[in-house]
Amino acid sequence: MDKKTYRLLEDYMLCCMEDSAHDKEHVYRVLYNALEIAKGEDNVDYDVLITACLLHDIGRKEQFENPKVCHAAAGADKAYQFLLGQGFDTDYAEQVKQCIQTHRFRKNNQPQSLEAKILFDADKLDVAGAIGVARTLLYKGIVSEPLYSVLPDGTVSTGEDDDAPSFFQEYKYKLENLYSKFYTERAAKMAKERQPIANAFYNSLYQEVNASYQNGRSELDQVLQ
Repeated sequence: MDKKTYRLLEDYMLCCMEDSAHDKEHVYRVLYNALEIAKGEDNVDYDVLITACLLHDIGRKEQFENPKVCHAAAGADKAYQFLLGQGFDTDYAEQVKQCIQTHRFRKNNQPQSLEAKILFDADKLDVAGAIGVARTLLYKGIVSEPLYSVLPDGTVSTGEDDDAPSFFQEYKYKLENLYSKFYTERAAKMAKERQPIANAFYNSLYQEVNASYQNGRSELDQVLQ
C-alpha cells in the first residue's frame, strides 16, 4: 500500500468518527496492535489488514443513532461501497468487508481469514487492561449508565448477575471474560500481560464503593436514632 492510498482511507475514516470511546485514536491503536500481531504470522495481506483496521468502526454512527443496527454490518457495507467507488477491485473490497463484519463478539459470525482474525484480536486488545477499563468508563458516561447497581440489602452488586447495564455489569459480562477468546498467539500473550491491571482496578473499585455503603448505612442508622 502506498502513502496516497493510506491517506485516502484515513481521510474517509476520519470523516466517519464521532464517538469519543471509539474515536480515531482507537482506530490507530487497533491498527498498531494489528501490525504487531501480524509480525508473528505468515502470509498476511497487509493491504487488506490495514484497510480493514482503518475502516472497522465507520458504522458506529449508525449504531449510536439506532442501537438495533450492528456497527460491524453497517461499517462493512459502507467500506465495501466506498472501496468500489474509489476503483478498488471487487474481491479486495469483499475481503475487507468480511474482516469488518466479523470483528465483534458473535458466536454465529466468526472471523475466517487470517486478516479478519488479526483485526478481531487487535480490536479486543483495546478492551483489555487499563485502556479497556478507561474506554468502558468513558462509554458508560456517554450513554449515562452508572458505575454499579445496589442490591435490595444495600450492598453493591458485583455486576455478575445484573440485568441492568453498568460498568460492573459490563466488566463481569465482557471485560473479565475476553482473555481466552483471542485467535493469535501474539495477541493472547499481549492480553494476558494486561489482565492483572484490569482485575486490580475492578477489585479495588468494588471494595471501595461497597465499604462506603456498608459503613455509611451503619453510621446513618446511628445518627437517625
